Amino acid sequence: MKHIQSIVILLLSTFVIGCGGSSDNASSPESSVSLRVACVGDSITEGTGLSNPAQDSYPSQLSAIMGQGWEVQNFGKKSATLMKGGSLPYWNTSQYSASLNSNPDVIVIMLGTNDAKPYNWANKARFVSDYTALIQSYKNLPSAPIVYICYPPPVYDVVAGITDARIKNEVIPKIAQVASTNGVEVIDIYSALSNKKSLFPDSVHPNKEGARLLAQEVYQAIY
Repeated sequence: MKHIQSIVILLLSTFVIGCGGSSDNASSPESSVSLRVACVGDSITEGTGLSNPAQDSYPSQLSAIMGQGWEVQNFGKKSATLMKGGSLPYWNTSQYSASLNSNPDVIVIMLGTNDAKPYNWANKARFVSDYTALIQSYKNLPSAPIVYICYPPPVYDVVAGITDARIKNEVIPKIAQVASTNGVEVIDIYSALSNKKSLFPDSVHPNKEGARLLAQEVYQAIY
């Protein structure tokens, strides 16, 4: 199910509130509003490996695709895990705090790759409950954002103990369970970037073209 109708209603209601119901205010620059998209994730979201992450990361490219009326912010943190007991819990980062304070209308979460490291995945029993808690922390915000969660992209070699088999056969099924339990839509980044090894120079992080495909997949899910 697409959420564009809900998002348009959000935009219109925000515009009316910003205008205070006055036709004079409606024509002033101060009355213009944007819907905020918060991209939550790890180094793949942050843009590790890109020569110019500020321009080429998937949130930056998503911003360019979405255009006027949208503000896309990058809250990715290198090495972050979804699980609270992981090696670098996203929960403990300044990016998490900033994402909560960003007054988001849409949240896009892409975590799980670092959780697939063997010493993190030993605590996999907590993955679903911790993911549910993260989603709820955003749903409970005053802005009541629409939340999307993503399957992480494929891994094209064994990196830091992360295997594609674990991503595909263990992490993704748990994310599917989270989506079903919480009534949120999944964005299938895994399928979108499968069989595209050439777009992953270090086997984990997409290059500029890979980030563009990722951004397009997110855009299509929102619209």
